[in-house]
Amino acid sequence: MKITIVGTGYVGLVTGTCFSEVGINVTCIDIDQKKIEGLKNGVMPIYEPGLEPMVKSNLEKGRLHFSTSLKDNLKDSEAVFIAVGTPPGEDGSADLKYVLAVAREVGQHMEDYMVVVTKSTVPVGTAKKVKAAVQEELDNRGANIDFDVASNPEFLKEGAAIQDFLKPDRIVVGVESEKARKIMEKLYKPFLLNGHPTIFMDVPSAEMTKYAANSMLATKISFMNDVANLCEIMGADVNMVRKGIGSDSRIGTKFIYPGVGYGGSCFPKDVKALIKTADENGYKMRVLTAVEEVNEAQKSVMVAKVKKHFGEDLSGMTFGIWGLSFKPKTDDMREAPSIVIINQLMEAGAKVKAFDPVAMEEAHRDLGDSITYAKDEYDAIVDTDALLLVTEWPEFRIPNFNVVSKLLKNKVIFDGRNIYDREELRSLGYTYYGIGLQ
Repeated sequence: MKITIVGTGYVGLVTGTCFSEVGINVTCIDIDQKKIEGLKNGVMPIYEPGLEPMVKSNLEKGRLHFSTSLKDNLKDSEAVFIAVGTPPGEDGSADLKYVLAVAREVGQHMEDYMVVVTKSTVPVGTAKKVKAAVQEELDNRGANIDFDVASNPEFLKEGAAIQDFLKPDRIVVGVESEKARKIMEKLYKPFLLNGHPTIFMDVPSAEMTKYAANSMLATKISFMNDVANLCEIMGADVNMVRKGIGSDSRIGTKFIYPGVGYGGSCFPKDVKALIKTADENGYKMRVLTAVEEVNEAQKSVMVAKVKKHFGEDLSGMTFGIWGLSFKPKTDDMREAPSIVIINQLMEAGAKVKAFDPVAMEEAHRDLGDSITYAKDEYDAIVDTDALLLVTEWPEFRIPNFNVVSKLLKNKVIFDGRNIYDREELRSLGYTYYGIGLQ
């Protein structure tokens, strides 16, 4: 079976690589010549555990290919996946120009029946626009070629994307014909053999499922952060509250850890897009609007604690930051709380030294030379006034606190993810600030 995937960003590259891993002949297309040449030589444009060796292995086996030409690679493809970016516009809506540009190019060059699959996260109704764009180009050619449009949203967690694809919780596919369904069943047969549930539905429902899933997870995070802030006011311990409610099977333990807010490429963008879609259709998403407001406010909570301890004017002070990416096991800095925290510290007159295991280069794209980039976590806190833990990388979980105390000017730790034992640190003479704790 042969398929073509357009886009070698996070979704497209992981999707193409994992399909090739189960024996499918995959060609990944991107207009970025430098990126494609790098991929042909096994150079990864993103950091994702397990991705690099899998790409190299399938390149060597001849199952995975990279090209800049969609025209030259559509022939004999049973499906073409659109996995290009849908960046948010200023009003929060998803920008579909790249998706529709690919659809038009498919219409210009397709020769036989195929399924055009939207893999990018797109608003409800996008499939209709994709179908119209393909058909318009076919009409311009005077070509009478049958095709179907399908929706196959991704549910990949950055840092665990390979496992998520190969061993998914579920596979959601929206189709409009039995012919399209059979091709998608054939494509996902290796996963069906392992018992993973594949849920077929209509196309609009599949498009909505992606946004609804991410919005629900974002809601859990913002809800818990709201509860954490109230816990501080009332003298409750949010860690105990989390355990108390997480034991309820209807709620569960996932995504109820308080912190400094969610970030990344999915939750912020998808929440905004769903709110905007509702607005365009005369409905107000009141819960999601509050979710977004809570998340934006939460990114300022840590600096508020710093100012409460040291005062509003932080001039002449330096703070050490552990963790820059929006979550562990990724170099993704999109909507990362660390950016807001660092900018607020600098606006108050402070200097910042920071370390992240993999996101230093990406952070430099956003922050430039405005901060000092440390060689490791301990270098990041030499002669600093306090440590701020922002991203809970595994290597930060059990530091040598005796060493930390010798490097810091003040034994003060602001724990933005509640990964340290408050009582242990206080017994070692530290002043400790967590989220949702007094």
